[in-house]
Amino acid sequence: MKILLIMISASFQIYWYGLDGLRGPVLSGTNFYMKRESLYNYSMHKGFRYHSLVEDYFTGFKLHCQGWKSVYLTPTRPQFLGTSTTNLNDVLIQTSRWSCGFVEVGISKFCPIIYGSLRMSILQSMGYTELAFLPFYCFPLWCFATVPQLCLLNGIPMYPNVSNSFSNIFIFIFASVLLKQIYEVLASGGSVRTWRNEQRIWMIKSVTSCLYGTLDAFMEKLGLTKASFLLTNKVEDDEQVKRYQMGLFDFRTSTMLLSPLVTIIVLNMAAFACGVYRMMFTGEWEKMVLQVVLSFYILIMSYVVIEGMLMRNDRGRIPPSVTLLSVIISGVFLSLGSVILNMY
Repeated sequence: MKILLIMISASFQIYWYGLDGLRGPVLSGTNFYMKRESLYNYSMHKGFRYHSLVEDYFTGFKLHCQGWKSVYLTPTRPQFLGTSTTNLNDVLIQTSRWSCGFVEVGISKFCPIIYGSLRMSILQSMGYTELAFLPFYCFPLWCFATVPQLCLLNGIPMYPNVSNSFSNIFIFIFASVLLKQIYEVLASGGSVRTWRNEQRIWMIKSVTSCLYGTLDAFMEKLGLTKASFLLTNKVEDDEQVKRYQMGLFDFRTSTMLLSPLVTIIVLNMAAFACGVYRMMFTGEWEKMVLQVVLSFYILIMSYVVIEGMLMRNDRGRIPPSVTLLSVIISGVFLSLGSVILNMY
């Protein structure tokens, strides 16, 4: 029997545990054992498929297509010791690379749902497909972070009145998604604080690096750019380590990565303030309360960004120039959005 042994970190316990019953989870990064035979018998290509930005994922996918099996192994005693990124810049660069690589595989001839379903079970190919198109989360997240807020600022309700029974559907969906995520984190040994941190960094990555990585993959497919493999920096300086140990984000990254995030926060701050005013002084609370709650949730989960914008003075804060640029972008977006909404 062809078997690979794969070990991964706790953050993947839920997903990888589910794939373990479908000929095994995907190959991911480090922390795994492999049989040398699996790479030597890899068709005409020996070793990892390094022409992909996600060489681990793609190599594992090809091995599974050839009949190899992987096993999820998570002993009580840790088997590996390693380091990970501890600052926002490296996290976003790393996620951009992964997002680009996943989407490249998804839109290539090796699309898991097409290529994989002919060589493995449909459920296993769906597992690979979910990962390949996972960066597409950036598009609905951008919509949730901007469209309801734009409508709120223009006095347009997007959801039914809270007195209407149909509003319970939206409340149920929102609450059930959050409770499901909390349950998964708690079931894998985490805490509510762990869930909050995971939600926060997921939201940050989705509206920045996942978006850029996805767009880069499509541009590379059209021949407009060429994908590049940027190594993740894992060398830490004392000042950076001190901030990390204090639980402070280090926002020293490029303006291109930081400005979309800050723009969304500025937009939601304006929408929340406007929504509270409308509920208190115009009697529109039944119409607007769900949109106000959505903006409030985004602001609560993004408190570290607000702190970096307004409350910190250290070198790891968000530069005032980025905040000013984001305010200008938000103003332009609101103006254009208002014109479009008023046309209808």
